[in-house]
Order: sequence, then structure tokens, then C-alpha cells
Amino acid sequence: MLAELAAANAAFAVIKQAVQNAGDIAKAGKAVGEFVNAKEELRVRGEKKKRSPFSGPDIEEFMALEKIREQEEHLREIMIWSGRPGMWEDWQRFQAEARKERQAALLERQRKRQQMLEIVVLATAIILGLGLIVGVYFFLKSLR
Repeated sequence: MLAELAAANAAFAVIKQAVQNAGDIAKAGKAVGEFVNAKEELRVRGEKKKRSPFSGPDIEEFMALEKIREQEEHLREIMIWSGRPGMWEDWQRFQAEARKERQAALLERQRKRQQMLEIVVLATAIILGLGLIVGVYFFLKSLR
């Protein structure tokens, strides 16, 4: 959790500095991407932690998410004042679409992994079955 927060803080510092120096948020595109990735990782880790029956104190998670929320609010203001009209709304739509694509890619990877596991299990069963048949054949042949 601390690593994601540190990454978000570092990316946000780069965004702020780029806007102060150049007056254009487009110059900080990579940092904005890093900020969003750190935020998404923190959100995913929080969801996994909520599902775990052994999760620890939630104050750290809450404070980290609160810090990210404050930074995101500041980013919104930067996009509104330094960007083109409608940039924030376009950014939110873009984030939603990217999140859906990441989720679809994750589901596809899980489906392929499950499919590969089924193929391995089936191949192992066939090999063991053939081995058993050959073993029984040679056992019966040795009895004659």
C-alpha cells in the first residue's frame, strides 16, 4: 500500500511541477498515467483486502485513499484551469473505458489460464490412461 501511495505522490509531484513550469498538463502525460496506475493498484489492493478475513487495520488504507482523492481533486482543478474545455469530462470517460478494457483483459487472461489448465489435466489423464492400458497389457502378457 505504501509503495502505491509513494508512486502516486511522486507522479503527482511531477504533474504539478510540469504544469507550473510549462503551464500545460499535456507535458505531464506519462506522470498522469503513473498516477492513475498507482491509484488503480491501491484500489484493487483495497478490494482484495476487504475480501480477506484476516485484513488488518483499515486506517492506513483510508488515509492513503484520502490522499489520492485530494490529489485527484487537485488534478481535476489543473485540468479545468490549464487544459482545454471539457478535458476533465473527457478524462473521466477515458478512465472508465480504460478500466473496462483492463477488466476485460484480466477476464480473458483468467479464461485462457483456466483453458490451459484443463488441457494439461486432460493430457495428463490421457497419458496416465494409456500408460495404465500398456501396463495392464504387458502384465497380462507376462501371465501367459
